[in-house]
Amino acid sequence: MTATTHPFATESTVTVAAARPRARSGARPQYRDVELEARALLLRLADLPAGGAERDGVRARLIELHLPLAEYLARRFRNRGEPLDDLVQVAGVGLIKSVDGYDPARGAAFTSYAIPMIVGELKRHFRDKGWDVRVPRRLQELRLEISKISGDLAQQLGRSPTVADLAARLGVSEEDVIEGIESGHAYRALSINAPASGDEAGVELADLLGGVDRDLEAVDDRESLRPLIAELPEREQRIIAMRFFGNLTQTQIADRLGISQMHVSRLLGHALTHLRGALVAPL
Repeated sequence: MTATTHPFATESTVTVAAARPRARSGARPQYRDVELEARALLLRLADLPAGGAERDGVRARLIELHLPLAEYLARRFRNRGEPLDDLVQVAGVGLIKSVDGYDPARGAAFTSYAIPMIVGELKRHFRDKGWDVRVPRRLQELRLEISKISGDLAQQLGRSPTVADLAARLGVSEEDVIEGIESGHAYRALSINAPASGDEAGVELADLLGGVDRDLEAVDDRESLRPLIAELPEREQRIIAMRFFGNLTQTQIADRLGISQMHVSRLLGHALTHLRGALVAPL
């Protein structure tokens, strides 16, 4: 199997595929020379003191040699809702961390160290940055497990697995399975400015969400009336409270206060006239 068909077949083929330069001429690149150069540079980098210009040059060359590996790994994660250019940048960050953290004295091949580092950086990107609505990591991982076993369960059962089937296989509660499935809707959120479905042109989702809150609209009126009501005589304050907050009729108010219904009507009318005048009076 060649490096082009399976770049991770062996350490040698991985390094060759990773170090494959983009030749601008028709000449066939010398992959073996690139691999040998990378090994020599890694050994030299370990011997150079930090902060020196020579070390920075060696480090930059190592990153350049292995950029094709980072790009290859980034392409494995394409078509998952994230721009490929962004994934290449993330993979590049993982490559830089690999170059800085690699210790040749441990004996492991650089690619054996770099590949998990780059893949981990890409997975962290999807976990932390790829979701429009942030959900707990537990639910993200549960959603992935549900996706993995759903196909196998469907084949075993001869039908689509139910929530109970998934819960039994994963050893979690049915509520957790439902929550994990629903969390998938949080990966991509629909903008409220997106066109609404239907025949009406120019209608956005925001136009269909929510409604007028009458209580909220009345906040200004209530706050403006509060000090004005406090200026009324105590009996008129009680009448207003019983009429508009207690929903009592004028006859019921009259019985409670021990006065006639006509007297209640006069007092209520006087209080309301005073309040209207105070509200519309210029400051």
